[in-house]
Amino acid sequence: MIRRARQELVLWFGFWDLVATAVAWLLSYWLRFQSDWFPPPDQPIPEVVLYWQSLPLIILLAAISYRFAGMYDVHRLWRFREEILAVGRGILWMGLAVMAASFAQRHYYESRLAMAFFVALSGLTIVLLRRLSWLAVRALRARGVNQSHALIVGTGRLARRTVSTLRMVPWSGIQPVGYVEDVPWRRTTDLPILGSIAELPELVQRHHIEHVFVALPLNRYTDARRVFAVLGQTTADVQLVADIPEFASLAFHTTHLHGMTIISLRENPHYGLNIIIKRSMDIILSLIAIIILAPLMAVIALLIKITSPGPILYRQERCGLNGRPFQMLKFRTMHVDAEKDGPQMTRPNDPRRTRLGAFLRATNLDELPQLFNVLRGDMSLVGPRPERPVFVQQFQKTIPNYMARHTVKAGMTGWAQINGWRGNSSLRRRVQFDLYYITHWNPLFDLRILFLTIWRMLFGRQKHAY
Repeated sequence: MIRRARQELVLWFGFWDLVATAVAWLLSYWLRFQSDWFPPPDQPIPEVVLYWQSLPLIILLAAISYRFAGMYDVHRLWRFREEILAVGRGILWMGLAVMAASFAQRHYYESRLAMAFFVALSGLTIVLLRRLSWLAVRALRARGVNQSHALIVGTGRLARRTVSTLRMVPWSGIQPVGYVEDVPWRRTTDLPILGSIAELPELVQRHHIEHVFVALPLNRYTDARRVFAVLGQTTADVQLVADIPEFASLAFHTTHLHGMTIISLRENPHYGLNIIIKRSMDIILSLIAIIILAPLMAVIALLIKITSPGPILYRQERCGLNGRPFQMLKFRTMHVDAEKDGPQMTRPNDPRRTRLGAFLRATNLDELPQLFNVLRGDMSLVGPRPERPVFVQQFQKTIPNYMARHTVKAGMTGWAQINGWRGNSSLRRRVQFDLYYITHWNPLFDLRILFLTIWRMLFGRQKHAY
């Protein structure tokens, strides 16, 4: 059910979304035809009254598009990313609907540039107004206004984590008031145990509970079913806090198949258009980098040849996408017999390095030939750093979900590397950062990592670069 406070918020957002759309419709006319910022159109300039006459239809199409795009499925835990996606869908559908209506009516005042202004201004204005509204709402909630109360079913690790998480997000306005537990010997220190599962309907009424978080471990699945059955006597919202093992999820979501709910614990978000976008970025940016850095790479190659006997490039087998091996290129930084005793990780002041090699490794310049690996498609500019097969076989047995790193192409740089988790550092932390990157990937995230990599190469000290 939609509670009154949420209904008021939906009406607030709906009103300002339509206001923003109407303003964008009229402002697009001014920008295109009256601002003198753009060349005049070939056709006669339409009268502004035609735009005013079309405004009711525009608002109607916008209201329908925004509603079915999910822009008003707001709740206390709604994230900014979810809102941006919903607004993007709504703006896209609204723009297509307006263009279709204009085409059907054969309006002679159609203008592709004005339509582009209208869509862009609508999206930007709606997002801006919603951000301002959310800032106000969350500031009020953080000060104790518009609060709701919650019960936590369970007292274990997952339940305590749920309480701490709710306390870390005061902008949600959800206040945990106590635990519900059937096991009599359980004790808590942060919140009291208010009663048992059977007493849930009474507790919901007595403490004015609006949310119940079921935070039970997987071995108490039977108790979770009892909770849902008992809560059928109440109107409280029920949220299941999934007991997901650490590192388990890449893209957690649910799917409904013929009435059966399927929970995806591990699914690679890189597919379809995302792969095309990422590969295009890799090709374009690596070509640009090769052209710009060609003189520098030539100088490094010459210095390696002069200062140390042996080949200029070092080829090493690494594991890439889906664990498949490939030959990764680097400038040689060690003596030719560096691995006569077998593969081993580098370490501080490694005696196997050449004098020039120590400098190249400290500045990451030894990685530049991997631009050709990127161009060939063996690697990406950004992604989890590739590891040698012998170490992959070790790590996959000891590090939870280590192989999830291989669901995407390996990268020259990555989110873990720019945060200092590289070389002989914590593998668990490195995997955490790699999985965060895989889950949250987008083109801007890649550009941010590339910028930070270059910045730290030029002005920062590289951790664990030896």
